[in-house]
Amino acid sequence: MIYYTQILFVKPGREDVFHSFEDQVLPLLQQHHGELIYRVRPPKSSVVATTFGNPYEIHLVSFRSREDFEAYRDDPQRLQYVPLKDQSIERVMLIEGKLL
Repeated sequence: MIYYTQILFVKPGREDVFHSFEDQVLPLLQQHHGELIYRVRPPKSSVVATTFGNPYEIHLVSFRSREDFEAYRDDPQRLQYVPLKDQSIERVMLIEGKLL
């Protein structure tokens, strides 16, 4: 099992576009043996310290393998919605890990 944490920074005023993107692509996870474990919108008050800014959302997703993640990432059905992502996301930090 492989885990990915995404720390997402949404452009101000583009939250609805981001939600439209998520509504389309998150259901595709299961087709690629992925699972959304956490989807969190942390309030600014929950960030104790940062040099990177306050995220809009944090996701923790698992896949059986890196190949499953890459198949999800490259899924043509998902790729058709990437313009929504590009319109709404300022930056993303993606962290790969495993359960110890």
